[in-house]
Amino acid sequence: MTDLLLRDARLWGREGRADLLIQDGRISAVGDALKEDGAQVEDLGGAVVIPGLVDSHAHVDKTLWGGPWVPRTAGPGLEAAIAYGRDRRGEFGVPNPDYITALLTNMVVSGTTHARSHVDVDPGIGIGAVDAVLEGVERLAGRIDVELVAFPQTGILVSPGTAELLEEALKAGVKSIGGIDPAGFDLDAETHLDLVFALAAQYGAEIDIHLHDGGDLGVREFDLIIERTRALGYAGKVVISHAFALCDADDATRARLIADLAELKIGLTSVAPKKILPLRELDAAGVTMGIGNDGVRDLWSPYGTGDMLQRTQWFARNAGFSRDADIELALEAATFGGARLLKLDGYGLAVGDTADLVVVQGRNPSEAVLDHHARTLVVKGGRVVAREGRLV
Repeated sequence: MTDLLLRDARLWGREGRADLLIQDGRISAVGDALKEDGAQVEDLGGAVVIPGLVDSHAHVDKTLWGGPWVPRTAGPGLEAAIAYGRDRRGEFGVPNPDYITALLTNMVVSGTTHARSHVDVDPGIGIGAVDAVLEGVERLAGRIDVELVAFPQTGILVSPGTAELLEEALKAGVKSIGGIDPAGFDLDAETHLDLVFALAAQYGAEIDIHLHDGGDLGVREFDLIIERTRALGYAGKVVISHAFALCDADDATRARLIADLAELKIGLTSVAPKKILPLRELDAAGVTMGIGNDGVRDLWSPYGTGDMLQRTQWFARNAGFSRDADIELALEAATFGGARLLKLDGYGLAVGDTADLVVVQGRNPSEAVLDHHARTLVVKGGRVVAREGRLV
């Protein structure tokens, strides 16, 4: 692998400008006027360098990116959206490896180097979506790493046969198991969670549960997840996605839940909806939160592009963030937060870290988030994989 020297960079977290030398896929030196010694040289002209973006909550199997425009006609509410996606996906050939590859390509050129994608598993498609996503990832030839979650989008208890398919996906090598609204959608929170935790323990899988349920119902489900995480020794292996009940809870209840999340190292993810998670409180308590694009241009929603800087801007805006420190806190969730959730080793901008980097125009990280210009360079494992919005 050819050495890479990035000159005149604004490294996030470092004052002034510096050069960055990459050798054997890792950052080997950071400093002023580093020697070239045969390295490929890229003059960044003071552009901002951040670690590779981490999409910690995606649904790339559902996408229609690069395919037909499909006007959304689903009825209101979660159940209607689930039924609409299930009933019409076959009409458009979803999951489709070509659409998945197209979306992953846009994610790569936008600076995402790692992603966690929930992948539908249900009696209608079996575990075929797993194979479709893996094919898309393979086509990108190492430009992005994608961790899969076997996801029961249509429920477990209300969708007979799904539990067996979740186990089949875990046997096939999927590393995480999901769940969805154990009470509000699957109608029996205890049984749903017992099944998910049992399968996770049997196959050494991690857990990432969609929890849209709000109010007192959602708080009760939080408590049930916390209870099982503690009782079964699953600290550090559980993520709650969306987690809207945390936004609805009164101050005392929210503080209690956040303390439990911190104790048990239960992570959270947000896709930057209007009901926004309290990132400042979570950060102060030591709770890890990641940001994800959710579904992009699919039967659920026409929105999104796969650009994590754009999604980070959405989160910061919806959270009412305007100070640079807060905007950078949102960026931290989209980078280091996601990396902690995915347990990425050697992630960051320090000497010795893996050289997964994004170069973007801006005078500081906040400006880079708000403008989110086309990425100047994307580096994956020390190799330039995208330049000015195009794959290399």
